Amino acid sequence: MKTNRREFLKLSAGSVALAGLSSLPLSALAHPDTLKLTILHTNDVHSRIDPFPMDGSRNQGLGGVAKRAALINSIRQQEQNVLLLDAGDVFQGTPYFNMFGGELEIKMMSEMGYDACTMGNHDFDNGLQGFLKQLPHANFPFLCSNYDFKDTILAGKTRPYKIFKKSGIRIGVFGLGIELEGLVDKKNYLETQYLDPLQKATEMASLLKFDHQCDLVICLSHLGFKYGDSKVSDLVLAKESKYIDLVIGGHTHTFLKDPVDVLNADGNITTVNQVGFAGINLGRIDYYFDRHKKSQTRLSAVLPVGSVQEVEDNWPS
Repeated sequence: MKTNRREFLKLSAGSVALAGLSSLPLSALAHPDTLKLTILHTNDVHSRIDPFPMDGSRNQGLGGVAKRAALINSIRQQEQNVLLLDAGDVFQGTPYFNMFGGELEIKMMSEMGYDACTMGNHDFDNGLQGFLKQLPHANFPFLCSNYDFKDTILAGKTRPYKIFKKSGIRIGVFGLGIELEGLVDKKNYLETQYLDPLQKATEMASLLKFDHQCDLVICLSHLGFKYGDSKVSDLVLAKESKYIDLVIGGHTHTFLKDPVDVLNADGNITTVNQVGFAGINLGRIDYYFDRHKKSQTRLSAVLPVGSVQEVEDNWPS
């Protein structure tokens, strides 16, 4: 499918790739019986409030909250149904976290209208008390299904999942975190119990798909994209689970040019995506549903957080 370069740049300042997940014909994308849902996502922003400095480095000028907010707002002006999600490690990485303990990061995310986030290992860097202190600034839930906080001060402060409704489409979102033992100082997570992510994924996805009749099931994962050993990763999760349509990943700072489609345990497709770190990119996936929700097609894009001109200059010919 050809997309007019300037038209798409004006809309979303990025590059576009097409992936068909069903037999829905492309001519149906503009059909009145087709419903469109736009998923925007980030991961591992690590307190990067400002763009990278113009010092000749690989990432110079990229990222920054102001540019990301402008990009998100431009997309929201064009699209009716938008969800903005994050896959964890909001904290740690710049002096802003050292000075303000995460307050600025959470306030900025609330201002940008994030709908949900999961917890990464660095979100424990100031301990449970430090994380709890910042929660009043969040106008969005932290979704953590495999961290059991019942014996901690975070009991009841996070949620395992949330259901969003957009133009009749029901989207179930749940979160999975990485094992903290050996990665995070024990004093920073105390009596937090780590639950098996594959087991919780099966439980959450089944609950959302069947009990809550969700049309799309999304996992916000801070497990990492892939590993060389048997450690559970997003690719393992996608392959061994059922009913998850999309895994938005974090932790490994993986720059994917396009989402990866994995055949899951139910014989269907689970899509995995991750867009690097530090807010350099904004991920975008547009899902198109027929009104009977019997099929879906998606368009995906990795949107560099920079100027339209910067993106156009680097557009593949």
